[in-house]
Amino acid sequence: MVAGRIRFGPAGKPVDFKGAMERVPAYLAEIGLDALEYEAVRGVRISEEKARLLGEEAEKYDVKLSMHAPYYINLSSPDEAVVKRSLARLRDAMIASDWMKAYAVVFHPGYLKGNRDRREALERVIKALTDLIEELEDRITYPELSPETTGKVSQVGDLEEVVEICRRVGRCRPTVDWAHLYARREGGYVRSVDEIIKAVEFIERELGSRAVNPLHTHFSKIEYGRGGEREHHTLAEEEYGPDWGIVCKAYVELGIEAVVISESPILDKDALVMKRICAEMGAKVGEA
Repeated sequence: MVAGRIRFGPAGKPVDFKGAMERVPAYLAEIGLDALEYEAVRGVRISEEKARLLGEEAEKYDVKLSMHAPYYINLSSPDEAVVKRSLARLRDAMIASDWMKAYAVVFHPGYLKGNRDRREALERVIKALTDLIEELEDRITYPELSPETTGKVSQVGDLEEVVEICRRVGRCRPTVDWAHLYARREGGYVRSVDEIIKAVEFIERELGSRAVNPLHTHFSKIEYGRGGEREHHTLAEEEYGPDWGIVCKAYVELGIEAVVISESPILDKDALVMKRICAEMGAKVGEA
């Protein structure tokens, strides 16, 4: 099987980088990384001019761009005002991502609170996103919605829910956060290469090969408690999981393309560690 390219990069500015966001792609290329997730988690505040410049720099230096939309999104709320505000934030993220030609807008779908069950919460999310895509159909060219697997069981966002959202909404690709899935199951998942392979094959079977070429991935080690995630940790902290080597080995065996965004507290430094581990396993981690 021909191996697909695996790209690596940070969630936001590299830890030692000083300067304007538009200069980050050049810095990443210099240190050997080729992906970047722009963090709009506190709000979409980038101007059109700066967004377009960031996109031009990313294209120049072959850095794959995505965006993380604001945290304050709850599309499953029974409160229509909450959903309306959430959609406005997600709409802003999609438009800004279009300016910078980012390919995916990552977001947390919502919470179970106020709903009778998980199914009702999920249906609310799908309805809201369907309406948003219909509204934006003629306004955007590049980004796709990318619901993320979430770290707490109180949130919409297990793997099956994320895949169903993408299957029913369209213009949508999943973000698989392996640390979140590990935390949701309190360490009972993401324990073997076979589990990873089965998860990726499920995504491809349900959504087609496009969803796994590339597969948008978040990774870090994570601390969890009852109900799910507590805190992200570095790869060097051996008392926490999951094991990046398991995930990378599965990717290599499957031959898929992937974008791996480091959400470790040391961002780009652990992105480089993950890249090195994958390179040692024979993954294609350089130019295509």
